[in-house]
Amino acid sequence: MKPPTDDPTLKSLKADKESLLASWSDGVTHRILWRTLREQCPCATCRQKRAEPPSPPPVFNILKLEEAAPIRATAMFPVGNYAYQINFSDGHNSGIFTLEQLRDLGESETTL
Repeated sequence: MKPPTDDPTLKSLKADKESLLASWSDGVTHRILWRTLREQCPCATCRQKRAEPPSPPPVFNILKLEEAAPIRATAMFPVGNYAYQINFSDGHNSGIFTLEQLRDLGESETTL
């Protein structure tokens, strides 16, 4: 395996039902679960929710259909040459993931 460079570039992105595969110029490939991407969404609303102390769950938690199904991406759009916006199956679509964030999430998830 090649040693990592200081600034690897994205070579390709491939999506499947459960995850995003990101291949980098240094030969590293990461598999990032859609659930991880959704949980780490960088939008202001999600960052604020993560910073708040957790509230107790409701006594009768009624889930919407999209909340009960496994999270997945419904669309992905490039934002310039530096990021991707990901639309999720729960309706959330305001997070813009920079390539640096994708690399960091991949490093903490799984390297293939």
